[in-house]
Amino acid sequence: MSRAAVICEFNPFHNGHKFLIEKIKSDPHNDVVCVMSGNFVQRGDIAITDKYARAKAALHNGADIVVELPTVYAMSGAQTFAENGVRIAAAMNCDRLYFGAENSISDLKEVTGLLENKLINDKIHDLMKNGQYYPKALSMAVGDKYAKVLDQPNNILAIEYIKACQKYGLLPIAIPRKGVNHDENIIRDGIASASKIRELIEKGESYKLLTPMEITNVSTIKSIEPAILYRLKTITAEELRKIADVSEGLEYRIIEAAKQYNSLSEIYNAIKTKRYTMARIRRIILSAFLGITAEMQSTPVPYLRILGVKSVLAGTLAGAKLPLIVRTKADYEDLNHISAKEIFKVDLRASEAMNIARHADPINEFTQGVIKI
Repeated sequence: MSRAAVICEFNPFHNGHKFLIEKIKSDPHNDVVCVMSGNFVQRGDIAITDKYARAKAALHNGADIVVELPTVYAMSGAQTFAENGVRIAAAMNCDRLYFGAENSISDLKEVTGLLENKLINDKIHDLMKNGQYYPKALSMAVGDKYAKVLDQPNNILAIEYIKACQKYGLLPIAIPRKGVNHDENIIRDGIASASKIRELIEKGESYKLLTPMEITNVSTIKSIEPAILYRLKTITAEELRKIADVSEGLEYRIIEAAKQYNSLSEIYNAIKTKRYTMARIRRIILSAFLGITAEMQSTPVPYLRILGVKSVLAGTLAGAKLPLIVRTKADYEDLNHISAKEIFKVDLRASEAMNIARHADPINEFTQGVIKI
C-alpha cells in the first residue's frame, strides 16, 4: 500500500478538492494523508470554519488521515509552508505529494532547477535588497519565459513543494486544476475557488452545490478584530522585532499605524510598501496577535497533530517518524523540547481565537479527541 500526501487548507473543502482526492484514489493502492492548515491560513486570515469541521469533511470525502500543519507554519511564506508540510508528509511515511498546478511537472521542475543556480539566487537577493518582494524578485530574475510559469496562480508554492520533495525523498506529482483556477471569481462545472465560496457564504448567497460541506458557525476576521487591535496597540517594538517576517524597521510602521487607526484594513494599508505583499502584511499582523516568532518558524515542525483518521488505519499511526499528538493533553506533556511546546501553544491560542469567532460552544483542544469515521 502506498501513501500519498496533499498539503491543503480546505477553506472550505469544496468539489475541486473532492476531485483531487478522487483522482489520487483512482489508484486503489493509495491512502491519502491530508496535511491541513488549522484555524488560521496562509493568506493571513482566520479559516471560514474550525479545523475539526474541515477535517471531518475531508474524511467523509476520500481522505484517510488528516494531520494539522501547525499555525506557526500555516501562517508563513511559501518556502516555510512547503518545507514543513512536506516534512510532515515524510514523517507520515508518504512517498508521493500531489498538488494542483497550472503547468506541467516538467515545466515546474525546469524552473526549480533554474532557481538552484547561484547566479539566479544572487540576483533574487539583490532585487529583494532593493525593495522587491519575493514573488516579483523571482519573476524578474529568471527572465520572461520562466516568469510566465511563476506568474501562474500558486506555481511559486508548487516549486517550493518540488524543492522540499527533493530534500525529503517524495515524488512530486502535479495535477491540472479542474474547472477554475486558484482564486478565480467564476463558477464552472459545479466547481468554484475557495475564495469565491467564502464570498458567497459571507454574502449569505447559495453555495451548497459547490461543496459537500454543511458550513455552520462561520468565522471571519471581523469577529476577532477588536482583540487584534488591542494587541497591536499594546505591543512593544522589542516584542515586534521577534515576530516572524518583521525586519528593516517595520515594527515602527506597525506601532505608528496602530496608534493612528482603529480598523485592520486601515492599518494594513498604512503599513503596505512595495516590498511587502498584502498577504505578508496580514500574516505579520496575525503573527503578532498569536505570538508567532521568527525563531519558531525557523524550527522544523517537531510533532504530528492527528486531527482525524479512518478507523481502519488508526493502527498505522504507530510507524510515524515524529512524536504523535493523539491523546492531546498527555502527548503534549510528553513533548521533550520547550520549542515544541511553544509551537503547540500557538495552536492553543489560535483555537481560542476561533472559539470567539465562530459564535458557538467553545471547542476544548484537550478534550476534543481525534475524529474517527
